[in-house]
Amino acid sequence: MSEPSPSSIRSAVEDILAEPLPAIVQVGHPVLRRPAVTYDGQLDDTVLDALLKLMRRVMHAAPGVGLAAPQLGIPLRIAVLEDRYEVSREVASTRQREPLDFLAVINPAYRPLDGGTAAFYEGCLSFTGYQAVVERHRRVELSYQRADGLRAEVEFSGWQARIAQHETDHLDGTIYIDKALSRSLCSNLEYTHRWAQPDITRARAELGF
Repeated sequence: MSEPSPSSIRSAVEDILAEPLPAIVQVGHPVLRRPAVTYDGQLDDTVLDALLKLMRRVMHAAPGVGLAAPQLGIPLRIAVLEDRYEVSREVASTRQREPLDFLAVINPAYRPLDGGTAAFYEGCLSFTGYQAVVERHRRVELSYQRADGLRAEVEFSGWQARIAQHETDHLDGTIYIDKALSRSLCSNLEYTHRWAQPDITRARAELGF
């Protein structure tokens, strides 16, 4: 399939900006399965700023800790990240979950900084109602373009690294379930009832993954 034209992208962005709070695209929509288009100025600065602010509002309302533009039907390599949710001291320690201030990333790419990995349950706003265990790099370097056009690099570890990988994967047409341990898949209800421990030891033993 041909790459979306700049005019079709601008039209799609204008459409969602006209909505108070657009719906998040769900698994099965083709936009989630195609590599997003490199952002190279398809939107003027005012529209780009409005899009980033809307993405942040949608992420908060969901609620979630990240959102990629394709999740709103916009095939651009743009994502927003933010994690200010309070968690218990044990969860924070076990999952290396530290607060993440709001960050808008354009054309992001990540690379692992060492061979270490960690496996935890995670979910996705585009696959609502379920969670599954995904093994991801513990530390990554994320390179990206800021909204002002400048390039930046930042190192993430623990849960912040997981968020960065999850959202960047979306821009490559990859959903977390593609990388998940399939036997770990569970509904949110079952997760809350049985597997919401800081680590996955009990779930791994009883579900056999």
